[in-house]
Amino acid sequence: MDSIHLMPIDYVILAVYFLFVLGIGWALRGRTKTSEDFFLSGRGIPAWVAGLAFLSANLGAQEVIGMAASGAKYGIATSHFYWVGAIPAMVFVGVFMMPFYYGSRARSVPEYLKLRYDEKTRAFNAISFAVMTVFSSGISMYALAKLLGTLLGWDFNFSIWVSGLIVLLYIYLGGLTSAIYNEVLQFFLIVLGFIPLVYLGLRDAGGWSGLQARLSTVATANHFAPGAWSESWQHMTSPAANPMGVEWFGMVMGLGFVLSFGYWCTDFLVIQRAMAAHSMAAARRTPLIAAVPKMFFPFLVIVPGMIAVALTAMPDKNYRIPPPIVADAAYAKAVDAVKSASPADSVAAVKAVGDALGKKVAPDKIASLVAANAASKLSDAQIKQGLYNSIAENYYDGVILSLVKKYCPPGLLGLALTALLASFMSGMAGNVTAFNTVFTYDLYQAYFAKGKSDHHYFIVGKVITVVGIILSIGAAYFASMYDNAMDIIQLVFGFVNAPLFATFLLGMFWKRTTGTGAFLGLFGGIAGSALFHSLTIAHGNLPGVKGGYLHVAQEFPSEMAQNFWLAAFAFIICFTLTLVISLATRSQKSDADLKGLVYSLTPKIVDNNIPIYQRPAVVGVVLLIACVILNIIFW
Repeated sequence: MDSIHLMPIDYVILAVYFLFVLGIGWALRGRTKTSEDFFLSGRGIPAWVAGLAFLSANLGAQEVIGMAASGAKYGIATSHFYWVGAIPAMVFVGVFMMPFYYGSRARSVPEYLKLRYDEKTRAFNAISFAVMTVFSSGISMYALAKLLGTLLGWDFNFSIWVSGLIVLLYIYLGGLTSAIYNEVLQFFLIVLGFIPLVYLGLRDAGGWSGLQARLSTVATANHFAPGAWSESWQHMTSPAANPMGVEWFGMVMGLGFVLSFGYWCTDFLVIQRAMAAHSMAAARRTPLIAAVPKMFFPFLVIVPGMIAVALTAMPDKNYRIPPPIVADAAYAKAVDAVKSASPADSVAAVKAVGDALGKKVAPDKIASLVAANAASKLSDAQIKQGLYNSIAENYYDGVILSLVKKYCPPGLLGLALTALLASFMSGMAGNVTAFNTVFTYDLYQAYFAKGKSDHHYFIVGKVITVVGIILSIGAAYFASMYDNAMDIIQLVFGFVNAPLFATFLLGMFWKRTTGTGAFLGLFGGIAGSALFHSLTIAHGNLPGVKGGYLHVAQEFPSEMAQNFWLAAFAFIICFTLTLVISLATRSQKSDADLKGLVYSLTPKIVDNNIPIYQRPAVVGVVLLIACVILNIIFW
């Protein structure tokens, strides 16, 4: 993908954004005087602000770019990550789980585990979470640097260090409060930046009806039913009937229950925003407020991917899904291979060009390119463009960037790029603020420096913020060194997160669950994840990082199906082990200790004194009904 040349108006928009980001941190610097101010915003954030931050903290690189990529690969079925894999869990955490988190006055999710279970369970969760947040932040930095390098030609090192410095400055100055208000700003920028892109792309594809018609062509060309890309449930009866390769039970159990509840109900990155709310009522409303825009985000982040794949079925649009990024040196070798190839030996030409690029190529396109060059000498730029079009692999993560380049004129281009930058910055800041809180409270204070003054932990938090940024930069360079680094990191996340929800579910709703049962069950769930992964593989993958490294006992039609079933398996193992071990061991917690931590021992919150439209249970039911309606509309 060629670099984009920004106009002065685009640079002005980017500069104004960076000034606002740093200005928010500077303006809030005087409000962070204690450790609670720095780590939890003094528990004084309004519900609507906390709600938008709750959502925006999740809008990192993986969300915005990844969902557009999935929209191109799988179509409207990607909406299941929202209407099945997010909204129900967000309602559950708001109605049922926030009373435990906020009511216990725990400062973090690991601290809740300490109160509910014991120190070893807290330590395990704190260490694993700290490591995961550093790598998540590093992935966002790496993806941002790649984005700026691909689109603007900026140096990788410059992009890494500048983005890290900006995030560091506004968190260091204003703590979580600065991060939260910047996340609100970033939410609106993402919405404003993507609405024009969706409108222009949808108009170019012939509106919604035109989009459906083009997607039918794509579906039949890939040997699926015409509605496979535009109907979300109709083709979930069999894994072979949809491009995602998942049937309805794997979708509901793996994504809708285990993965979604495991993330939204236990991940401190988002829970921290609700904990910062000014009251119990505001904390419970926070996930519900976030669920409203979350419900409509598929139209902003998934539809662009669907537009992209529809454009490939419209020859007059001259568009293709971007191929994988190939180094200039490889293109230069491939250009030389085309020049030296003979039209009479197309097989040798295809092999030489494919070897030079290191990618699969379309034989007919290479043969045509070689013939055209033999007929009248093409320029290097023309040959390179022909090579670009001949690569037979797709780089789906480049979809959103290619659409920005295609549709956005000066000014709008600056706004769209600012929206992308905002998503990356939001992801980085969310991870860093969660990291400094967990490290300071759940590791440093708990095991290395008990009983120090509040000011001491406040200063340590600022220092750990700097450390977190440096570690994130290191993680970004790690990800850049290994082609499969991001796959490995995401795999580890799946191993840890899938069984964690079972630990929380039993702990919150069964008082008999013991610390020993929780700790060993969690380890057993992780071991079960690793075992399942080592014995299964997705179709088209070779044994290794993608699975099957011990023995291939089961082949799934897609990686998505493999991930969903792995999550369900890990949950069942952890749940079963925790249940059995808890029955065989004695709890060290009395009923008095568990008050406010377990549902049956906690006084129920009465919402009769607030308006009906503000009651979490009522709002939750309305959200679930709306979610069902959306599923029916796009069935």
